[in-house]
Formats: sequence, C-alpha cells, structure tokens
Amino acid sequence: MSDTEDIDVRGGQGQVVDPETYRDSIGTMEQSGKRKWVFPRKPKGKYTNYRNFVSYLLLVIYFAVPFIKINGNPFLLFNVIDREFYIVGQPFFPQDFFILTLGAIVSLIFIIIFTIAFGRIFCGWICPQTIFMESVFRKIEYWIEGDRNRQMKLDRQEWNSEKIMKRSLKWSVYVVISLIITHIMFMYIVGYEEVLDIVSQGPFTHLTNFVVMILFTAAFYFVFAWFREQVCTLVCPYGRLQGVLIDKDTINVFYDFKRGENRAKWRKGEDRKAAGKGDCIDCHQCVVVCPTGIDIRDGQQLECVNCTACIDACDEVMEKVGLPKGLIRYASENEIENNTEFKFTGRMKGFAIVLVLLVGFLGFLLYNRGEMEAKFIKPAGSTFFVRDGKISNTYNYTFLNKTNDKKIVTIKVIDPAHAEITFSVSQKITVDRDKISKGTINISFPENEMKLSKQNITIGVYDMKGNLIDSYQTYFEGPFKLQF
Repeated sequence: MSDTEDIDVRGGQGQVVDPETYRDSIGTMEQSGKRKWVFPRKPKGKYTNYRNFVSYLLLVIYFAVPFIKINGNPFLLFNVIDREFYIVGQPFFPQDFFILTLGAIVSLIFIIIFTIAFGRIFCGWICPQTIFMESVFRKIEYWIEGDRNRQMKLDRQEWNSEKIMKRSLKWSVYVVISLIITHIMFMYIVGYEEVLDIVSQGPFTHLTNFVVMILFTAAFYFVFAWFREQVCTLVCPYGRLQGVLIDKDTINVFYDFKRGENRAKWRKGEDRKAAGKGDCIDCHQCVVVCPTGIDIRDGQQLECVNCTACIDACDEVMEKVGLPKGLIRYASENEIENNTEFKFTGRMKGFAIVLVLLVGFLGFLLYNRGEMEAKFIKPAGSTFFVRDGKISNTYNYTFLNKTNDKKIVTIKVIDPAHAEITFSVSQKITVDRDKISKGTINISFPENEMKLSKQNITIGVYDMKGNLIDSYQTYFEGPFKLQF
C-alpha cells in the first residue's frame, strides 16, 4: 500500500468506541481545553472530484454574479442602506419585504426537509465555509506547505528560514484572498461600480468604508487561517439543528459496522471471515483525511459535515486489498442495521406538503406583485374647501414603478362618479423604471352629491391604453351633514 507513512496500523482487533467517551467532548479539543490542530491528508477519489466540480462552479457564480446585469439592473443586490433590492434583475422594495420574508421561510423549510432526508449534505457540498476552506484556502496550504506529513513536520520544527518563508507566503496569500472575498461581498450590497469607485478614490476618501473592509477582511482571515473547522463544531447552529432533524431513515455518511467489525490489521492471504475479523483493516485513512479530525467509525457525530473524504479514502484502501467498496458510504442507519432501503417517511411527506403550499403561495405573490404601487394620502392638517358649488380635497400621491420599463399613467376616480381631478403639473405622469414619483392632485365633487361628511372613494391609476394598473381606497371630506 502507498502512503504508508500516513497509516497507523494497530495490532489486535479494534472495537467501536463507547458513545459516552466521544459524544461528551469535541474531537478537536483536548480534555484540558487545548485545541488539537487538524492536519487532514489531501483527499482524492470519485466524490472528491464531484465536490471539486460543485465548489468551482459555485465559486465562479459567487465571483461573477455582481458583474451581471439584466435590463440594466444588477442580477442580485441587497442594498439595505439605500433600500435597494434586486433578485434576478427584478427590483424589490421595502413594500415587498413580506415576499422576501416568505421566501426566507420557504428556504428554511426546504433546508429542514433536505436535512431530514439527506442529512448534512449541504455542509459538505454547498456551505460557503466548506467551499472556501477546502477548495481555496486548504488547497493553497497544500501547494505551499505540502500534504499532511509535511505540514506536521513543518509545524513541529523550529522557526528557521524554511518555516518563516512558507508561513509568511501562506499568510500573505490568505490576506489577499480575504481582501478579494470581502470586496466581492460588498459588491452584492452596493454594486460593483460603487466598490470600484471607492477603491479608485483611495482609503482616506471613504475612511468608514475602508475600516469596514479591513474588519471584514480580518474576520475572513481569522476564520480560514485559524478558526477553521471550529466554525462548524462550535459556532454554526446548523450542526446543532441536525441533531433534532435527523433520524434512523436519514441519509448520511455512515460506517458499516456490521461489515467492518471486528477491526484487525491486514494480513495477506488470510481468511478474515474465518478468523472472525471484519473488513475494516484499521488503517486510519478515514481518520487522517477528515477535515474535522473525527473517526467516522465511532458513529454519527456533531463534527461530521458529510464531506465524503472518508468514503474516498476507504474505497481506495478496499480496492488495494481486494475487498468490496462501500464500507463507508452514503446510507441510513436503518439500512445498515436492518438492511432496509431508503423510504420517504410520514414526517418528510408532511414537511414536503407544507413546502409545496408555501412555494405555490410565494409564486402567486410574485405573479400578482403588480406593475405599480399607488398611494393617495391627504396632507397632515388639510381639510376640504368649497368653490363654485364644488367641494375639493387635496391628496399627495406616491407611485412606485416595480417594472424595468418607464410608465406613463393617468389618474381617475373609480367610485363615486362625477369626480373632477385637477393636476398640479400634468395629467400624464411619467414614472421611470424602479423609481418613485410624487405629486399633488385636487379631487372635486358637486356639493349636492355629498351624502356624508366623510365618505370612501376609490382612485385608479391607468396606463395610456386605459388599463387599470392599481387602485387605492381613501376617504373624501365635506361639510358636516345631519343624518335622519
């Protein structure tokens, strides 16, 4: 077998660790509280190739999306400060926040259903922490310092010229990448043009922005240079949530203990089954390759992010010794214990039904969001006035164009009839795309048609083809009238 220096072969037969001895502590921490630094071996294999493809695709998307525009609008923008939001080029406003909130709820339920069915695949395949750590920063570390054994040797040796050069180079590259990640992140908030403009003007022109950039860069550097896997084990709430969601039917990365036990070192030509030995040769390759430093053979653990590195490592060993692959694989606990196939449980079906209903409702809201939102509000302290036998009220209007096209609209009173509208500027009002237009109008009714001192009126906004775009109900004031 290759990589023998990585293999910790033990004599005798190993046993599964008692759950009480490992579930009451974190695998990357000593009993004294001192951190155990993890030096994972560089993974390789089928699942690693798949994960690399997914990671590179998501990284390309992350770095490219801020520069993509649709109809002149950013593809994705969350400018909380200026209250500008764009999703797939469509503008959203604070008035649409309930839609975004519902979208967040739908996403949360989707994650819950996905976790119930497939465990922490999100953590190992899609999570930004994992992608940046394993596909960017860890690969740079391998490139500069070498694989597991070389990193361990470098860590143990004195601070000589080699160690200073390699660590300085690695940390410098980490700082540069953290800066790039921070700048791209800010492009999702204010747009790439604004970020490039701030950068071109120098740090002291926008001192606050510069300080914020430095703080976020330092945070990224701290996470990926030092904190690392502890984000998953100590900080991330999703790891705790999975303990509530998963059950024996959930698909996870599992060690087939029924096939693997009892563990024993490999002896060429030995009939392991006759000797009462399992397929696990106790080579520890699944341990040394784990980025969170756990032994998957001990069972499901908080630290496991389903990264599949142990699957590839074990399959490689099984292939070399001539044993079937899949000793560590994607499976459910029931599948391993009882040889049952994956099934869609009642809990999964219930959550799925809720998800379908919410997605349908969200689609309905997006479809019926309307092209324009109109409001007609009486100015504070204003009242009616009477002139030439007509009663008039003043209204301030606000039009919000939610489309990517310029709108030319006009205003009509839908109910009651016989209204007369006087515009402050022009009867035809132009509202630019994803902009707000404000103005004032006067609405008059013949005094003899006023039946109440305060009555409801409905005002409509129409395009130039006469189509109703939006309507708004408000009230109209007049002289006090006795009711009999």
